[in-house]
Amino acid sequence: MKKKFSLLTAAVISGSLLLAGCGKQAASGDANSSTAPKTEVAQTGPITINPAIQDKQILGKGPNGEAPVSAKTLQLTEEEIAKIKQGNYKAAIVMHYTGNDYSTAQVNALKATFKRMGVDVIAVTDAQFKAEKQVSDIETVLAKKPDVIISVPVDPVSTAAAFKKAADAGVKIVFMDGVAKGLEPGKDYVSMVTGDNAGNGAAAAEIMGKELGGKGKIGVIFHDADFFVTAQRTAAFEETIKTKFPNIEIVARGGITGPNDGEKVASAMLTKHRDLDGIFAIWDVPAEGALAAARTAGKNKLVITSTDLGTKVGMEIASGGIVKGVGAQLPYDQGVTEAMAAGYALLGKPVPTYIASPAVEVTKENVLDSWKLVYGQDAPDVIKKAAK
Repeated sequence: MKKKFSLLTAAVISGSLLLAGCGKQAASGDANSSTAPKTEVAQTGPITINPAIQDKQILGKGPNGEAPVSAKTLQLTEEEIAKIKQGNYKAAIVMHYTGNDYSTAQVNALKATFKRMGVDVIAVTDAQFKAEKQVSDIETVLAKKPDVIISVPVDPVSTAAAFKKAADAGVKIVFMDGVAKGLEPGKDYVSMVTGDNAGNGAAAAEIMGKELGGKGKIGVIFHDADFFVTAQRTAAFEETIKTKFPNIEIVARGGITGPNDGEKVASAMLTKHRDLDGIFAIWDVPAEGALAAARTAGKNKLVITSTDLGTKVGMEIASGGIVKGVGAQLPYDQGVTEAMAAGYALLGKPVPTYIASPAVEVTKENVLDSWKLVYGQDAPDVIKKAAK
């Protein structure tokens, strides 16, 4: 967690939180709610991600030190799509958890893209952020003989043997946001697809620095787990603060092991450091907890920044509240990319082993446009209302 960003950009950062969009647990939206992204994949022409996404430098490197390849470079032509359809392939989506905007967008994108490719999605599982359940999910899915598995490892170590079993059975594995320990890229798995998590952490630091006028005392709520993408976010945030905003002092650090621990950790920080000016929370659900703690403590001028654009933090940003902005991933387009990477593998086409989508800096000024870019549809009415 304390690795330097300069080293990480030559090394790595983890996967979703989720979790982070990795780490959210059914807290920023429901899979069946009206805010769930419902963008459709075009039914004619090649498959690509949204061409409106800006070309930006991707800061983070892959879990094995790989240089990133932009998701904008991938494409499946109509001829390639037709060839994949002839294979009558099957895919399983083995999630770390479901039930929030991030996960819903990924699953929706995977289903829509696989449908366009003629690939039958035979299972979508939810490990509820429990490694033992994910291992069981993999075993259950393997009995259905999928050709492809798309997954986020809940824990890179304890799930590794199950993913290796799938690889040895010839299943083409595409990871999102993190990889299982000991599996080799290009051999045991096809690729890892993620957002630019280092870029997201840096964006959150830029927002924090601007909001505080370059000076103040802040706390950092990090993910206290062996999670590649969340480690990158934290490292990039802290390094950006130290190098670009030297008069902002990080006076408190607190770790969470689950997405709902944010309020407890933030409350402890605010109790010990009554002069705290800001808090960075590792993704949007812990940020919601930090927001609740700030309101309880009467700290209405506290500045909170985070990563991942969920409904609740989106409302707070739009209203000009305590959460001032986030560095956002592009979960729908990442889902499209994961399906394309699987399609490349099914065709025997070379696949980059580390693929990332650019970071999006979200503030009050651009929250409505950012929501449309991130999720491929207009912001929900609750965010539009907050913006007014």
